[in-house]
Amino acid sequence: MRRVVAAPRTLASLLLSIVVIGLSAIDLAALQAGPVEGANRRRLAAEDYYRLKSVGSPELSPDGRWVAFTVSTRIEETNGDSSEVWLAPADGSAAPRRVSRAGENAAGTAWLDDGRLRYSVGRSGFAIDPALPATDPRPAPAQPEGRVSPDGRWIAHVRPVPAIRADRLYTSDFERRHAERFKGARFDWLNFQRDGAPFPAPDPFDPITNPPSEIVLQPADGGEERRLLRGNWHPGNVVWSPDGRSLIFTADSTRDERRYTQNDIWMVAVSDGRITRLTPDDGLTTSNPRWSPDGRFIAFTRSVSTNTIIARKMNHGGPTDLYVLAASDGSLRNLTAEWDLQAGTPIWHPDSRWIFFSAQTGGATHLFRVSPAGGPVEQVTTGERRIQGISFDRAFSRMAYTVGLLDAPPEVHVARIDGSEERRITNVHAPFLKDVALSPGETVRFRSGDGTPIEGFLLYPADYRPGGGPWPLIVNSHGGPHAASGYDFDFKLQYFAANGYFVLETNFRSSTGYGHDFLWATWGAWGTKDGQDVIAGVDYVIANFPVDRNRVGHMGHSYGGFMTNWLITQYPDRLAAAISGAGISNWVSDYGTADIARTKETEFFGYPWEQHARDIMIRQSPLTWAGRVRTPTLFVHGEVDQRVPWEEAEQMYTALKKLGIPASVIQYEGMAHGIRGHWNNVHRMLNELEWWERWLKPRA
Repeated sequence: MRRVVAAPRTLASLLLSIVVIGLSAIDLAALQAGPVEGANRRRLAAEDYYRLKSVGSPELSPDGRWVAFTVSTRIEETNGDSSEVWLAPADGSAAPRRVSRAGENAAGTAWLDDGRLRYSVGRSGFAIDPALPATDPRPAPAQPEGRVSPDGRWIAHVRPVPAIRADRLYTSDFERRHAERFKGARFDWLNFQRDGAPFPAPDPFDPITNPPSEIVLQPADGGEERRLLRGNWHPGNVVWSPDGRSLIFTADSTRDERRYTQNDIWMVAVSDGRITRLTPDDGLTTSNPRWSPDGRFIAFTRSVSTNTIIARKMNHGGPTDLYVLAASDGSLRNLTAEWDLQAGTPIWHPDSRWIFFSAQTGGATHLFRVSPAGGPVEQVTTGERRIQGISFDRAFSRMAYTVGLLDAPPEVHVARIDGSEERRITNVHAPFLKDVALSPGETVRFRSGDGTPIEGFLLYPADYRPGGGPWPLIVNSHGGPHAASGYDFDFKLQYFAANGYFVLETNFRSSTGYGHDFLWATWGAWGTKDGQDVIAGVDYVIANFPVDRNRVGHMGHSYGGFMTNWLITQYPDRLAAAISGAGISNWVSDYGTADIARTKETEFFGYPWEQHARDIMIRQSPLTWAGRVRTPTLFVHGEVDQRVPWEEAEQMYTALKKLGIPASVIQYEGMAHGIRGHWNNVHRMLNELEWWERWLKPRA
């Protein structure tokens, strides 16, 4: 954990800390001068939601000379997006250029073996030679579906096994007529809920609605196909061995609706279809297998399965570690056993000497590497930012990625494989940032009530000026809880800052990126220690920044919504207003109505019919303590949310209304847990600001 800074803040130390996290000179000058209008730029407006573009999907060409990327625009009229494909020289020697035609919704970039860039427009493919900028894109043949063998002779397809459903037989026309008139649902399987799916969700164990899959080999030059894998399999992550003699895949060999998925790695021989299990039945679940180019190892990630946690009544979860399996003898090696973070998907260096992967570290995301022979994990990229969408050239000498910051939208960067010689090659947002001043942000570090170090991220109000204030504070808590806030640009939080609010995010206990003990510290007590961490962040900001302690609000979605419900019951005098998005209020009712019972069965130690678990669920339910609430609260929820069902907001809202506490509800029609769509996003943002303005701003 980084050193905690708790000294009183001066203007000099404030400006120094902002320089450290990478603000431009114009942003620094704007903060010194005061309101953003003083820098001849205006504040962010709600209408800018449709002006701000998104940059992503960087794809470095195999020869390392070019980077393709997408630029997306939100379209108000359609409630959708339009995407363009752009191309830039990796050395920054020329400005990026759009290669897709105007008006096309283009995406799905891929580099072809002949050096051309392919992209998709709907079902059609186009290709362009990056060395011939004046050439129009030409139609490109469809990419072969499936996985091509290393020697190019075979294409492996995964496809469902056809099943035949027998027609229902009726004893009479009378019975048939009434069956056809029935409007409703009938089901007899356990997993009938899945957020975002129709109700009831199809039975995942029904061979008709979710049939097993087979692996089929098709000769690349045509001819009769071969069925390689048959039976009750649901293979995923199918990968050819470098010698082309076998394929590996992940699958759960046990099909039981009362168990959670627990995948292992299996191998099927091309010659005779013989199946071999490669990973032991040790209670771990396996993901993302990748062969080393030299064929000596298979790298993959493993973590303790949900079944194991429940069966062993563990009081913590487990790490996600990076393993290698030796092809020669099947021995396993845990490469990150002594490393205290969660490993991401492995990517092999072409010489098989290194395995690269991404991982969260605090509020940042960076690239790491480790040798398959063991040894220390080495961090490749550094800084207070999030490195995402990494792609590599064929030689692994260079890489391209986007850089996420608190106070600027992402742009594409290129660097050497060791992170040196980094160069930003896009400036997509320059026209926008020339007109609009975004609020600067900084990292804050403080200690919770029991001394635990906590990291947070603070945006300044747009009208901030040294010696001014005090300003109101909005605290936003992330979902999960096993996730993390950090160096990401968030339009809504910037919008609140633009309207005169400090905005704080905290990575409370249970957040990822701070080690295993920190990650599982809230086991059996969701809300208690993590809630203390959030309040400690509020106290720190009040003590060190010009914030009005009587005008503090809290908001969040999903787990952040639960955190809102919890804090207004545990700290009723600390919050002047709150917004609860898709937040749980009653763990007992949530157990049987949500689509993820596993969170209660693990982190609450069991089932609601077991006294120990039930006592925890009741104790940690905000509804249990609703009589303490004094905070005006807005509840935001999706109508068909099955991750946190609508009834969770309904219960808390009813309690507040019974108590005479100001409360309001916004329910989005047809929306699941995520409440998606630009129209909904803007409507929600405007109405949430209205709530803050009503309860956190001084009244005349």
